[in-house]
Amino acid sequence: MIRFGPAGIPLSCKGRTLKDGIEDVHNLGLNAMEIQMVRVNVIERYPDEDEVGKSPLEIESDLIMEIVRDDEGITNLEEEIVEDDLLITLASGLVQNFQELNELGRMGKQLDVCLSMHTPYYMDLASNSDLTHRSIDNVRWAGTMTHHMSGDIVVTHLGLYGHHGENEAKLSITENISALMEWWESNGLKPLLGLETSGRQEVFGSLEEIMEICDQVKGVVPVINFAHLHARESGALREPEDFGHILDKTKDLVGNAFYTHFSGVEHEAGNEKRVTPIKKGDLRFEPLAEYLVENMPEITIISSSPLLEHDAMYMKVIFERALTKMIAKQTKSKKSEKANQEDEDDYYEEEKIEKKSSKKPSKKVEKK
Repeated sequence: MIRFGPAGIPLSCKGRTLKDGIEDVHNLGLNAMEIQMVRVNVIERYPDEDEVGKSPLEIESDLIMEIVRDDEGITNLEEEIVEDDLLITLASGLVQNFQELNELGRMGKQLDVCLSMHTPYYMDLASNSDLTHRSIDNVRWAGTMTHHMSGDIVVTHLGLYGHHGENEAKLSITENISALMEWWESNGLKPLLGLETSGRQEVFGSLEEIMEICDQVKGVVPVINFAHLHARESGALREPEDFGHILDKTKDLVGNAFYTHFSGVEHEAGNEKRVTPIKKGDLRFEPLAEYLVENMPEITIISSSPLLEHDAMYMKVIFERALTKMIAKQTKSKKSEKANQEDEDDYYEEEKIEKKSSKKPSKKVEKK
């Protein structure tokens, strides 16, 4: 199945809650939505009296992501809270508690809107600085929230190469991703972790770098941002086979389905300058649509355009036009083949009649 959806709550949505966004996406005829984990405020506090003896999953007043007890972090959310615990709560502006996350998951299933989440856009998994530790926390929290809303994937950027160089950055990122996925597995999280390609030369995330990590670490998949790759490769994605080459290279790493981003892009010298509406950039969706109708892969295409749902619907319309054109062409071809077959059958039938007629014996003339 081919899914289209926006990177965030639709701009045209009157309500600004995730519930409103999911419903609006469905009403627009789309079937995917990537939730944006943009602002993350971490609050540390001690439990109230009525929270003692309950698990973080049962608390309705806050989204508790971790319990600190005896200087150790506990991320088992079924653990009962005790009086001296320190609670790590997340004020993300997304949801109030885990009950809301569960409700979003049920709503997504009912309306056939596949949910995913994107971590904050400025991430650093390379330098092993304080920012790296915060970035790792953001990925863990996104994974926890996505799991509880039955989402499919968490998408993240990886950060700058920095002064360490490409090889050292790759080593640090791989080690951090490996540790993350060990934690992921120990906490029973089901979503995949997606590593997004980058659009600038100084940012870690060429397709080859992403594929190398995904090949080494179980549960990690490449997320193809076509605009980023187009910019990084100086405008390389122009023909259907260009897109097909990218998807073919990664198909053994993506699990059950591709997860991708698409938008317009302005670029120069192998670097993205800015993301644009699709019609404003030189990256066209028509060649990708042509590839899709010929191959029909399992793929989700998220609009990261400034026009969000408008360009998601625009891509869907282009895809449907290409599909209709292909079906019409196939139907015409089948009709032509049928007509040719009928003409051929008629010809052979006439041949049979003529041969039969020529072999018919003449009447003998009786002698008197």
